[in-house]
Amino acid sequence: MPFLTKKTAGAETSRLPQSPLEVSNGLGWDDVVYAPSKIVEELNGSGFSSSPGQVPQRRLCGNAECANGWTLPWRNRKRPIFEAQWGCSGRCVLAIVQAAVRRELVDGGASTMAAPHRHRVPLGLLMLSQGWITHPQLQKALAAQRENGTGRIGEWLMSECGLESDQIVRGLSMQWGCPVLTVEGFSPENMAFVMPRVFVEEFGILPLRVAGSRILYLGLADRLDASAAFAMEQMTELKVESGVVESSQFEAARGRLLASEGVEVKLETTKDKDTMAGRITAILEQKQPIASRLVRLHQYYWLRLWLERGVFGKAGSVPVTNEDVVDYVFTIAARQ
Repeated sequence: MPFLTKKTAGAETSRLPQSPLEVSNGLGWDDVVYAPSKIVEELNGSGFSSSPGQVPQRRLCGNAECANGWTLPWRNRKRPIFEAQWGCSGRCVLAIVQAAVRRELVDGGASTMAAPHRHRVPLGLLMLSQGWITHPQLQKALAAQRENGTGRIGEWLMSECGLESDQIVRGLSMQWGCPVLTVEGFSPENMAFVMPRVFVEEFGILPLRVAGSRILYLGLADRLDASAAFAMEQMTELKVESGVVESSQFEAARGRLLASEGVEVKLETTKDKDTMAGRITAILEQKQPIASRLVRLHQYYWLRLWLERGVFGKAGSVPVTNEDVVDYVFTIAARQ
């Protein structure tokens, strides 16, 4: 019979919730019960470990204000693990998740794509100062841009003035102070596991390759995205190096990645941060992941769950298969 050990003597015991529904603000789930895949069983060699992820047998509850004071039981409730923390009850898991949501609300929105980088020299003026274009060429491209009301200045310089795309990408590299990256070594089948495709589609970011199992190269079409780089570092546990990619190379690689099968993604909208925290807690209690993490990328809150140890590769926490990994991408509904 499993037993529990108190962290501190004489701590007051409160009733443990009977089900995850008690801590989810009334939100349930429609998902089927999780069953490990055959792929992960093959990766592990001899079935599943009784303690995947090597969770310590005597781990303190991650909720700093836990009223129970339990340490990790020897046989029961070894999961879920959220951001390397274990909760002794659903109520404590909720408290841990709420703290993570508050953190992302404060830190995750520090850099947004919507904020214009007015301190940077406009691309057209930069290329003019380098002698790569003439003043009449710049005026012609700007006039076409104003007349059409859309398109980037680099696109108009190519269409109206005959510039090559490699000249534009060199200018972008100087404008953002970053390298020009190529798609050499790009494997769409592997890179499709790195991030949800909604980020690739909406923000123009593309995971290109992992070098030395330590550095993730992130390619962008026309500007750097500090928020994306920070989110990817937190989620993958890899150092992220960002750079611009020549437009035709970028679009071709992007198309190949979007055609590849990535991690299953479930998109959800919640009415507020508390409802989202409750929903995340309900998911954790149902799926029982060996590891999970929450990061914010602009308006999205990305929750990734690693359900079994065999999905971890040698490059940070990037999965080697889309089996036994699930992504949830949340947005908070705008207030009326």
